Amino acid sequence: MTLIQELMNQSISSTVLNTGLVKRFSPAEIRETIQSLVATEQIELANALGDAGLSLYPQSEDILAITSLLAIMNQDWTLAVELMDELHAIQAGNTPAFTYVMYVRALRCNLDPARAYAMVCEGLAKYPDQVELLAEKLSLDDLSTSMLVPLGQQH
Repeated sequence: MTLIQELMNQSISSTVLNTGLVKRFSPAEIRETIQSLVATEQIELANALGDAGLSLYPQSEDILAITSLLAIMNQDWTLAVELMDELHAIQAGNTPAFTYVMYVRALRCNLDPARAYAMVCEGLAKYPDQVELLAEKLSLDDLSTSMLVPLGQQH
């Protein structure tokens, strides 16, 4: 039985979700279930499942990726940046372009344009033709022209 079937069969609410049920499933299965819950607009249960998954698998790329996206969706920018920091550290040289895009956006929304600029430059070094990263850099360049010190020169 899949995790989503278990959740639906047991009519589990987000307030009673515990890790006992969740620990029988892999991080990938948890991520897929969260995606299904979001697609069916069951956001509270998706958030609760994300919390449970994070407590069970704190170093899982699958769990960090999906919970950071949940944090972005919930506009919890501090948490999104914290989770993206961890995800980026784990992925190291294998960080995909999509992660860079979401990381840059979370940093911008968390009012950290200097870090966003550094991250967009890092992403573009690996993915020079990635359209969304190029757009983020242009937007940050526009922002830096309105500041006294350009973003790329801050430390």
